[in-house]
Amino acid sequence: MIRENSDPLALFGDWFADAAKSEPNEPNAVALATVGPDGTPSARMVLLKDYDSAGFVFYSNYESRKGQHLLAHAKAALLFHWKSLRRQVRLEGPVVQTTPEEADAYFATRARGSQIGAWASDQSRPLESRFALEKRVAEFTARHLVGTVPRPAHWSGFRLQPLLIEFWQDGAFRLHDRLEYRRSAVDAPWTTRTLFP
Repeated sequence: MIRENSDPLALFGDWFADAAKSEPNEPNAVALATVGPDGTPSARMVLLKDYDSAGFVFYSNYESRKGQHLLAHAKAALLFHWKSLRRQVRLEGPVVQTTPEEADAYFATRARGSQIGAWASDQSRPLESRFALEKRVAEFTARHLVGTVPRPAHWSGFRLQPLLIEFWQDGAFRLHDRLEYRRSAVDAPWTTRTLFP
């Protein structure tokens, strides 16, 4: 049985901490669903890098497919699935861009190789060969041989501001527990309801 909390972020924090202890690899991995210009949905895995009352933050190349989707249609869904705990959390809501200062601060924490990779990868675009990618990595490594690697202007963050958060706990005989938090706007109070499995 899911223990209801008046604050869904507190409940998420408890579940996220449990996942950090039990998931073998990257408990912050989350499926991100976006919508393309023609209305076609698209999903992929990203890594949650921060969350608080303002929303759930992940980073990407803004010129990538997901970046273009979110810049054109600023709504998305996230889905965490922690198999070891038999739990999942779904979120839906509008998406806003992080500030340049937030993106700079996070970018500075990345491994240097990942920073170079953000410059070298034309994410989501056709790649003629692995050698072409390795050549670009070498070029940007040489370009940023000393000193700090600046954040590319096309690489930054998004923050999903949930209007819906649903907690799902596996139950025997498919009689799962589902607890939904919903609000009408990002500054509105949460309401809760239990759902049939």
